[in-house]
Amino acid sequence: MFIKAISSYLPSQVLTNEELIKEFPEWSVEKVAKKVGVNQRHISANDETAGDMAFKAAQKLFNDYNISPQTVDFVLFCTQSPDFFLPSTACILQHKLGIPISAGAFDYNLGCSGCVYGMAVAKGLIVSGVAKNILLLTAETYTKYLHPKDKGNRSIFGDGAAACLISTDGFAEIGEFVLGTDGGGYDNLILKTGAARHKIRTGIETVDVNGNVRCDDYLFMNGGEIFNFTVDVIPNLLVNVLEKNNMTKDKIDYYLFHQANKYMLSTIRKICDIPQESFYINLENTGNTVSSTILIGLKDCLDNKIIKTGMNVIIAGFGVGLSWGAAVLKF
Repeated sequence: MFIKAISSYLPSQVLTNEELIKEFPEWSVEKVAKKVGVNQRHISANDETAGDMAFKAAQKLFNDYNISPQTVDFVLFCTQSPDFFLPSTACILQHKLGIPISAGAFDYNLGCSGCVYGMAVAKGLIVSGVAKNILLLTAETYTKYLHPKDKGNRSIFGDGAAACLISTDGFAEIGEFVLGTDGGGYDNLILKTGAARHKIRTGIETVDVNGNVRCDDYLFMNGGEIFNFTVDVIPNLLVNVLEKNNMTKDKIDYYLFHQANKYMLSTIRKICDIPQESFYINLENTGNTVSSTILIGLKDCLDNKIIKTGMNVIIAGFGVGLSWGAAVLKF
């Protein structure tokens, strides 16, 4: 199974650090850039949904690679910002993109590990003979979930989408996967109200020790717990994915992880003893786009010839769920 094409889409509206600190004068541009690693992030328009962005990413993929939608026989859409509770946005995208009605389509609700999980599902569908050309879409509009006074999360997250065609041939062979879940930490990254468990908004707000507003009706992230979870899980994840692929660390040429924030990524790199030149960190102009960061990163590396033919690359996602996954890609 192979990656055959990758494209991405970022909304036109941009929020720079200079604009952000006007709302939080106690911060500085330098402080945000140094710790988070983000200079600007893209913000979806008020009437722009994750489905809209996924549609644009898919269109770009079809145009850039001269691929006919008629060749797609399955659509997977990773989002936690669906257009509707029902139906699946993937069904709507199948129709809008002109993909045959013989194609399967469904949404799956995952965040930062969503790209890796989607590749695993796509590979399984191909191996089982269900499909041959799977359109994997990732899109998120987390900025619509952020409290206006939540300076921490507003500095980190941006909106974006990506599209990837997974097929029986292509430029990157997809190796074996290692996946994991710890739902015991579900409430460390959560939006409590709006769904069936707590349908009615509470309006309850508190302020943490760092001055960040916490509200049941907006996205909450316990940054410390997410950080601890990540540095605990990732080293073993790398060991396990190498073992699963019958490879040793010296055979890996590059590492591309979910672009959470600069501080977290730098810490992971040091703990895992990965050379700086072999480790991708680039969220300066996009921020954390959740499930799209890995595909956006792969596209960037291919366009700038950072990843070349003959290289072995480990991709890894981790976060909300709590959930994690990794795989080896052979270019």
